[in-house]
Amino acid sequence: MNDWRIYRGAGHPHDEIRRLPAPPPWRDFSAGGADDTLAGSDRRLGVKRRLVQNHHPRPAETDAVNAALYLRRPLLVTGNPGTGKSTLAHAVAHELRLGRVLRWPIVSRSTLQDGLYRYDAIGRLQDVQLERAQAGASGSAAAAPAGIGSYIRLGPLGTALLPSEQPRVLLIDELDKSDLDLPNDLLNALEEGEFAIPELERLADREPVVEVLSDDGRKVPVYGGRIRCSTFPFIVLTSNGERDFPAALLRRCIRLELEPPGEEQLGAMIEAHLGTEAVAGDGEQGLVQRFLNREPGEVIATDQLLNALYLTQHASRAERVTRERIADMLMQPLDQPR
Repeated sequence: MNDWRIYRGAGHPHDEIRRLPAPPPWRDFSAGGADDTLAGSDRRLGVKRRLVQNHHPRPAETDAVNAALYLRRPLLVTGNPGTGKSTLAHAVAHELRLGRVLRWPIVSRSTLQDGLYRYDAIGRLQDVQLERAQAGASGSAAAAPAGIGSYIRLGPLGTALLPSEQPRVLLIDELDKSDLDLPNDLLNALEEGEFAIPELERLADREPVVEVLSDDGRKVPVYGGRIRCSTFPFIVLTSNGERDFPAALLRRCIRLELEPPGEEQLGAMIEAHLGTEAVAGDGEQGLVQRFLNREPGEVIATDQLLNALYLTQHASRAERVTRERIADMLMQPLDQPR
């Protein structure tokens, strides 16, 4: 069938949705269940990454990662969108077998409290009231309420600071999207590697050990209402360069500026996600060369290129002008005025 379209805009219901192919590997959320902690890394690194042997980061990248590992300092990675800043955290976790990457996506309303822990005081109060109401209706004594630990859940940063034999990998994504206070608020936790949970500190005499939920959904013990790391986590802070950070934060970080991928890195990235046929099949379209030969300062993300390659593959029988129109739509420069 030459028509690659699923939706045609004709207004007549049909069953063409059944013809929809498998999603792009980086948008496949069906791989693995709740127990598959590495599914996110598969999407980031490419499900075929084990077949790729020539994907080597630049020396500056490996030097910065190793400096952060040796010095137990956060790695601050800046660069344009789509240069692989977030992927770097997943690559380190994969190669060093450090498990699931803890991810803290930053928005303008993010606070340090979001990253450390959350205490659901309202939920606890509601549960107590519900138990009393049920006991009153049945005429029996109210059951003992759940412990306070059931209502405390550690955030990504709080989980990363739990004592462990090996460092956890924490991705604090797009820190430049935060309000002005968050970079400064992070300083003490990043410097000392510990924090307190006041709700548990007040109970330390009566309950010296309380189990709470981690960001992984596991129950973990907290001693004396404080959490202190035994091994400093490998923390990657990413930024698109939309703002400057205070000197106090920069002093505590190893800084890395990521350049757009070169031809060798790009080929390996495409092969890891789409296989060798995608690299070989780009000859007519020339999308890779178009990406590499973009105007100086023109911002096009690598995932835009991957999207264009994937979709033009599935529209391979469509007219050339159609494929070019699809590529133009998907590879619009991000800094192009609207």
